[in-house]
Amino acid sequence: MENQEEARRGGRLGRWGLVAALTGCLVLGATLMVVPVQRTGPRAVPPAPGAQALTAVSAGVPAALPDLAVLIGERERHLRRNPRDAASWAVLGAAYVEQGRRTAQSAYYPKADRALRTSLRVEKSAAAYDGMAALANARRDFRAARTWGEAARKLDAKRWTTYPPLIDAYTGLGDWKAAGRALERLQELRGGPAVMARAGAVYRDRGWREDAMAQLSDAAAAAKTPAERAAYLERVGQLAWERGEREAALRNFREAVRIDPDQRAAQAGQGRALAALGRTSEALSAYRLALAHQPSPQFALELGELYESLGLRQAARAQYDLLRARVRSAAADGADEELVLGVFEADHGDPASAVRRLRAEWRRQPGIAVADALGWALHRAGADEEALRYAVRATDTVHGGGVRSALYAFHRGMIERELERQGPARRHLQEALRINPYFSPLHVRAAREALAELGAEPSSEVPESVTRQPCRSERCD
Repeated sequence: MENQEEARRGGRLGRWGLVAALTGCLVLGATLMVVPVQRTGPRAVPPAPGAQALTAVSAGVPAALPDLAVLIGERERHLRRNPRDAASWAVLGAAYVEQGRRTAQSAYYPKADRALRTSLRVEKSAAAYDGMAALANARRDFRAARTWGEAARKLDAKRWTTYPPLIDAYTGLGDWKAAGRALERLQELRGGPAVMARAGAVYRDRGWREDAMAQLSDAAAAAKTPAERAAYLERVGQLAWERGEREAALRNFREAVRIDPDQRAAQAGQGRALAALGRTSEALSAYRLALAHQPSPQFALELGELYESLGLRQAARAQYDLLRARVRSAAADGADEELVLGVFEADHGDPASAVRRLRAEWRRQPGIAVADALGWALHRAGADEEALRYAVRATDTVHGGGVRSALYAFHRGMIERELERQGPARRHLQEALRINPYFSPLHVRAAREALAELGAEPSSEVPESVTRQPCRSERCD
């Protein structure tokens, strides 16, 4: 009897178990209809920081500073044990270049030079030639960059990472046709965000701003790492700023810094945009933070001019002193910052010294930025006829000066005004304010005053924060 009762209970339990199992299957089936199964296998383990930086450095794309530090430490330890590893020497040299570029610490460049030359002594490789080209570009030695890049191309013409340093070198030398051909070859060999970003830079230099914005935006959307995406967003912000789009520029700069707090160029960009929006205290804070971590001479010049526009001359002088110190330090490490020093001297120091420096720079690397700076220095030194030749070169699309630059148009307009060429002067000064009515806290006011003297009105509205008289207090807001 007991056995029969147990059997009946077992049967009932079995039936209930079957019902439960069927119910569970139905619930699971319904769930799977709503949430598709992700057949991705085991969860992927993210690569270690050193490996992430290695991937970025090898592909010539931006890397996160902490990851770079890890990679450098790993390679230095490895090379102490394996000093004949040419590939590791090349990687270490490229990592030093990127670290120096991202931190504005030129002391990394001699280290990079030694590492890359050691690699080449052990074995001639395209990777080491690429590294030497990138180093020369970082030092603003574009002739050397062209030589190294062309050597890399001769060794392996199908290596896509050879072409971005070559494009930078040709651009720095004002060879726009060669830069265009190198870009076309790069696009034949490779696609992806790094190539789109490079195309965006070339299109910007040609004045194709809509195409440039499309390429850079797509590059940022497709970027594979936060550091890479932040770098491309900074370029999107810079292009928006050059178009006078303050709010769009600020959004992109802020997003870049949120993604990568070490993106100091974007932090300085925030300062630029905030100043144009009249948010002066925030602008000063952004610039100070950027300079504290990346003491770039260009950032120091921009902050100094912002202080000067507010009547804070002592604070401006402190930034100009920093600029000079950074230029001297860079020169000791083989880096050329004569362009920014010449621009500074023309407006805030000795224009004759600016002319001497920039003439020498023009002989070394006759790019569009140098043409504009030399033309302005000559104007400030009183040589306006010669100044106009260089200003025309910087803004003449026939010679490659297609970039839509408010500063370049302003310089040309002011030179033409001094030469009493009133029609062209009005046209170029109006063009400057139409391109970007916020392009400089100092020069915007000068452009408006010059237009008023010429009997013309600015073609764009300029906020009060840009045109108001400078305040005289350290508490300016």
